Amino acid sequence: MLRVRDLNAWYGEAEVLRDVSLDVAEGTVVTLVGRNGAGKTTLLRCVMGLHRQHRGEIHYARRSLTGVKPHRRAAAGIGWVPDDRGIYATLTVEENLTLPPAARGGGSAGPWSLARVYEVFPVLKERRRYPGTKLSGGEQQMLAIARVLRTGARLLLCDEPTEGLSPLLVRQIGDIIRGVKAHGVTVLLIEQNLHFATTVADRHYLLAEGRIAESLDNSEVQRREHELLGHLGM
Repeated sequence: MLRVRDLNAWYGEAEVLRDVSLDVAEGTVVTLVGRNGAGKTTLLRCVMGLHRQHRGEIHYARRSLTGVKPHRRAAAGIGWVPDDRGIYATLTVEENLTLPPAARGGGSAGPWSLARVYEVFPVLKERRRYPGTKLSGGEQQMLAIARVLRTGARLLLCDEPTEGLSPLLVRQIGDIIRGVKAHGVTVLLIEQNLHFATTVADRHYLLAEGRIAESLDNSEVQRREHELLGHLGM
């Protein structure tokens, strides 16, 4: 579903990503882990076409994204859930959900209907008349994910979905991600919570100083959790 080869990115004279290569197979969940400033968000922004200072090859569904503008990538089925959630402050929950257009070539189940969103996220139905920014942090995260699912995106790019959430909400986000995967959506997410990552992901890439240091499966992460937490400064 996603193939990145020899990706380099920079801000001015500062190089942030160096020869990054990774693969995300269709229907899987893959995490990017690393210290703050390692380049994780920049990598997702490159895939979405939001960071222009980069070179390298990015292929989505066997198609090169070179020169493809962000809105075209979204229309092709790449969904973006930023770390600030990107909720429209002046719109209600329901307006946030009904605004995005459907993507071409969406996931196997197609765009999610509003009824289906409310079935999976009942709290959003209860809050459907609320302004988006009046929701709690966890509710805003649910709305950000649900809004992308409404488009029928095939690849979900998720930046720190559990940051700042209570353990109960973290478990709910885990259930959502596993459910999204079960419906054929591929997920690439940034996650600092290693324990949570092993409950949702099939594979993990460790990003250090702008490079892919290791590719790990769940058993390796669990076996080396103490070492990896030290590497992440936790």
